[in-house]
Amino acid sequence: MQPPPDSTSEQPAGPQPVATSPEVATGPDPVALPGENDLRHMDAALELARQAGALGEVPVGAVVIDKDGRMLGAAFNQSVALKDATAHAEVLALRQAQQAHGDFRLTDCTLYVTKEPCPMCAGAAILTRVSRVVFGLSDPKAGAMGGAFNVMALPGVNHRCDIVRGVRESETHAVLRQFFTQRRKESAARREAAQEPDATPSDEAL
Repeated sequence: MQPPPDSTSEQPAGPQPVATSPEVATGPDPVALPGENDLRHMDAALELARQAGALGEVPVGAVVIDKDGRMLGAAFNQSVALKDATAHAEVLALRQAQQAHGDFRLTDCTLYVTKEPCPMCAGAAILTRVSRVVFGLSDPKAGAMGGAFNVMALPGVNHRCDIVRGVRESETHAVLRQFFTQRRKESAARREAAQEPDATPSDEAL
């Protein structure tokens, strides 16, 4: 689900966009080209992200698609609802996919997620052996697939996924920005209300 930041806890300003279109990097952090169905599957993840935001969760959504185009898992961040710091969209979607697939190895599957996976979720992608990870918005603070660092480049990692980033990036950024802007407004309103004097007359005034 998140799960952002990749934790699902609130961040002061939300992540900022790094690229404006699907990016192909060179050198130590290569990424793969986007496929023809990537936009459609990312749209599904975006809709899940919007659902998360409406429920007060950090709006991150994820889906897992197999090689035949079947959706094996779909989830959004649920750390607040489940009272579980590990209930990120990616982890929940991968768990569903493993159950649907009947195996913890999700070879030939693609994980789509609206925001770059955090270290925990990147590790889950490695452990489940997904072949590709496609995400929208890079996270320069906590992203583990090229934003802050690339876990795939660590020595000893026994599985490496193809990485596609920047798919529906502007849409993802807009969803996150709207969520954190609204949350800041609500926090400011609560602080202002707490500073207002009590309108009920005191005993001394009666």
